[in-house]
Amino acid sequence: MPSRTPKPPASPPSVIRPDQGEGSVVAERKAAKTKPPRMYQVVMLNDDFTPMEFVVMVLQEYFRLDLEAATLIMLKIHHEGRAVCGVFSKDVAATKVELVLAAARRSGHPLQCIMEAA
Repeated sequence: MPSRTPKPPASPPSVIRPDQGEGSVVAERKAAKTKPPRMYQVVMLNDDFTPMEFVVMVLQEYFRLDLEAATLIMLKIHHEGRAVCGVFSKDVAATKVELVLAAARRSGHPLQCIMEAA
């Protein structure tokens, strides 16, 4: 009988040794590009019943306008039917609209205020 020398067991092909670098994933960093938040304009609408003084007071109180600027915006609302009171982020604009509408309801005025995408 011929003598055979035993062969060392072969490693299965599915085994990947860490030093071979197979299966490695290289992730590239990309600079994150964030867009600024979308802005919304708060628009006050004209009606025939709300007193001009009340509109000026609302503009001063909720939009922090001085008397002259509030009066000019009130006149624009009166003559053109609407005017932009300010431009804000979505949450701030929605809050200002709600505050104006609540103040008008408390005072018994039909003043309308809306927000639109700027």
